[in-house]
Amino acid sequence: MTNNNWQSLLGLAQRAGKVSSGEETVLRMIRQGKAKAVLLSDDASERTKKTIGNKCNFYHVPLLTVPDREVLGQAIGQPSRVIIAVTDSGFAGQLIERIGPSSRG
Repeated sequence: MTNNNWQSLLGLAQRAGKVSSGEETVLRMIRQGKAKAVLLSDDASERTKKTIGNKCNFYHVPLLTVPDREVLGQAIGQPSRVIIAVTDSGFAGQLIERIGPSSRG
């Protein structure tokens, strides 16, 4: 995984308005079928990992794990973020190629 590669792509998705963050918002996007991929920080709480992992598995949404919340937030020009949903299939596909699916997903 080359950090700049996926971070730049996620930043582009953010500028295109194809990114949502926050646990409740992301869960809603998953349930509504709008989330095409979910990025989860590896330093998220076990409860969050389990909740998001179960939802992504049930709704067949790819779950990608990134190193930590600071890196994830920085990629979209925000303070630290634990979870992000990508709502565009094109961006999601590219992120899956660059990061690879999580073993949890």
